[in-house]
Amino acid sequence: MRPVTAITLLWLIWAGSWAVAALWSDPAQKRAGFKAEARYRGLWIAGAVLLFIPAHGYEGRLRLWMPDLPEAWICVALIAIGIAFAWWARLHLGRLWSGTITAKAGHHVVNTGPYGLVRHPIYTGLLLAILATMAAKGTIWGIAGTALLIIGIVTKARLEENFLRGELGSAYDDYAARVPMLVPFAPA
Repeated sequence: MRPVTAITLLWLIWAGSWAVAALWSDPAQKRAGFKAEARYRGLWIAGAVLLFIPAHGYEGRLRLWMPDLPEAWICVALIAIGIAFAWWARLHLGRLWSGTITAKAGHHVVNTGPYGLVRHPIYTGLLLAILATMAAKGTIWGIAGTALLIIGIVTKARLEENFLRGELGSAYDDYAARVPMLVPFAPA
């Protein structure tokens, strides 16, 4: 198997399994709303399109670097680690997870497992996978897509932060004071 095939399979398996896993989420009691979420969703769509423009075999001035085979396999490993970290967080959150910004019945601060390392570990894992995908591609499109995805992820994380502070109050404030938002071991 080539690295490009492994990268494609990892992302396809993640997307398919993530969509199926959405079925075991509890219903939302309160939502942030489509209007609040439209900003990051647009960034995610544009970023994903740019990041996943095929780069295999492309030679030209829009390719900035070409990883050698060991470097490409390191990128594959980093993508797998990022996706695994996101899945760990998704499973740890359980039925409280939602693809949108919501509050569920009995919503509470989860601060164990990956949520003891960062407040948004799903995004942390996806950011690692996205950055490794960009490094494996080495194209202007990959960099532009990654930039849009990072902006979109940070935008959604901040929207979630504001929403959760409103729903969970001081419990979330205390958690946010102790645990960094996206980068493990960074100051909170």
